[in-house]
Amino acid sequence: MSSLQQAYPYFLASKAVYANQDLKVTNKYTGEVATSVAMADAGVIDQAIDAAEKSQAAMTAMRPYERQKVLNHCVTRFTERFEELAYALCIEAGKPIKDARGEVTRLIDTFRIAAEESVRINGEVTNLEVTERAKGYTGMYKHVPIGPCSFISPFNFPLNLAAHKVAPAIAAGCTFVLKPASRTPLGAIIMGEVLAETDLPEGAFSILPCSRDGADLFTTDERFKLLSFTGSPDVGWDLKARAGKKPVILELGGNAACIVDADADLDDAIERIVFGAYYQSGQSCISVQRILVHDSIYADFKQRYVDKVANLVHGDPLDENTFIGPMIAESEAKRLEEWVNEAVAGGATLLCGGKRDGAMLDATILENAPHESKVNAEEAFGPVSIISSFSDFDAALESVNDSQFGLQAGVFTRDIYKAHKAWDVLDVGGVVIGDVPSWRVDNMPYGGVKESGLGREGIRYAIADMTEIRLLVIRDPNA
Repeated sequence: MSSLQQAYPYFLASKAVYANQDLKVTNKYTGEVATSVAMADAGVIDQAIDAAEKSQAAMTAMRPYERQKVLNHCVTRFTERFEELAYALCIEAGKPIKDARGEVTRLIDTFRIAAEESVRINGEVTNLEVTERAKGYTGMYKHVPIGPCSFISPFNFPLNLAAHKVAPAIAAGCTFVLKPASRTPLGAIIMGEVLAETDLPEGAFSILPCSRDGADLFTTDERFKLLSFTGSPDVGWDLKARAGKKPVILELGGNAACIVDADADLDDAIERIVFGAYYQSGQSCISVQRILVHDSIYADFKQRYVDKVANLVHGDPLDENTFIGPMIAESEAKRLEEWVNEAVAGGATLLCGGKRDGAMLDATILENAPHESKVNAEEAFGPVSIISSFSDFDAALESVNDSQFGLQAGVFTRDIYKAHKAWDVLDVGGVVIGDVPSWRVDNMPYGGVKESGLGREGIRYAIADMTEIRLLVIRDPNA
């Protein structure tokens, strides 16, 4: 079994700095301090931004094959350090070890995809002779790095969601400063250890755990040319309002819905929905939260779904058999317990779960939670799902849309016309047919609408955001 270091540095201008041991990282299952990490203050953040700005010219000058070499090195080293990364995730995030290994696999996939895309950032020759006055003119454009980027990543996927910012930045040729979540900084620091082994220009990256109070420069500093934030809607929209002129990419929350139509394969649908609702204790922005089941199969679905969820194994995330581990903090488990109790008081039926022990909340199913209840209207971000029935497919689509969020939705149907209608009608960033909204692969355009965000992740789409088009026009005076 792997182990953690006694203390971890932050990375300032590409170098490890053991400045202090101020950030205590706890084992989310036991509550005990597992290790410590150096924390940056506003002065250090300012130095990091200055270094990113000064090294941008050298980063821009790197050839595509050189950036690809950096990314391929990361793929190799993450693969070699696979179990170490998974163990760190398990401890710092309370993520069951199988889920942790899955995230490390996605980390590697994300850097591999970025390595492939790094040599495919192409331009285009554009026909300008669309009018007589443009006779003899030729246009062409290329993509150039936007400049130093500010990245803020969340606690729930501390490896892969940081990778979705870092890997495309390297591919695009952008320097960056990353603020990992204070509750789960270890994965990002290990990423920094690997990046420090590469030929990136000195100062091209910094990875700085810091307090929220000290992180204002990540948002407001005009030396940054782009801000990419993943986290809660309240924080994200506030950051956008304060970010000034720089483009802002927001990947925020959701209360994802899943429709199970009358013709669905129930065995398959239930298996996928159990996973989608409860993997890593429901702490995913695309976790299945609202489930709408056709009334002709509702009774059968309900019984079988409750049976499976009630028998999920809860416990130590390091146990290979554990499916439900702790939430990120006891305060979060208390919050969601209160939401469940509020819904029950408002008329919802508790079908299973609802009990809490510290940061552990049992896998919970509610039936017919009131529309305005927090557990239905807000993002639960924990091991809770809500089931209800429908008789009309169009009405089910309307119910999915009756939400402030719009990240992804899942639809189990074998009717191609209904599938296309869902794609046309659902006001979300992605519609997944025959699977849960919790499904994601790392090269697809991923993001939401409404309160769920702004812009798209997925390597090629992130690279587009991190580059600008630079046009060249050539006039032939003899034309």
